[in-house]
Amino acid sequence: MRKKFTMAAVAAGLGLAAATAPPATAASDETIVTFTIESGDLTIDAPDAVDLGSVPSDATSISGPIGPVTVTDKRGVLNGSWTATAISTDFTTGAATPPETIPNINVTYTPGPEDSHTGTGTFTPGPGGIINVPRVVFTGTDLVGDNSVTWKPSLTITIPAGKVAGVYTGTVTHSVG
Repeated sequence: MRKKFTMAAVAAGLGLAAATAPPATAASDETIVTFTIESGDLTIDAPDAVDLGSVPSDATSISGPIGPVTVTDKRGVLNGSWTATAISTDFTTGAATPPETIPNINVTYTPGPEDSHTGTGTFTPGPGGIINVPRVVFTGTDLVGDNSVTWKPSLTITIPAGKVAGVYTGTVTHSVG
């Protein structure tokens, strides 16, 4: 009698493993994702108008607050900086004749300390001084991301002898860059 052998039995007997399919390999694909944070503006905001009050005709000066002033930096910078300055026009009344004009060389700006700030950076009052030319009144350095700072400056106007009575008007311009 003959024995019947199957191929599987022969393979098993010879120590051959049964043929199997190789394991499936996992497939992958990458997607690069981007987005943009847009840079905003660097702005400065000061009161539209301030009344320092009144003094008698023999006064030699008048002083008072003219703030708050706020610099807002939405540029989203890394290690950024900005400098704020102030300059004044002459103060005049009537027809702005010499007796009706207080020259801007007589206008002194005092920044005062930082009132508040947001964001990361170093915020430093400038020396201020006579603002017949642009004077540094505040700086922001080592800035990271968005930030803002507010200060409350004061103005002193030295009144020269021989000025006439009247409402004197001048403009203080704050700038930042």
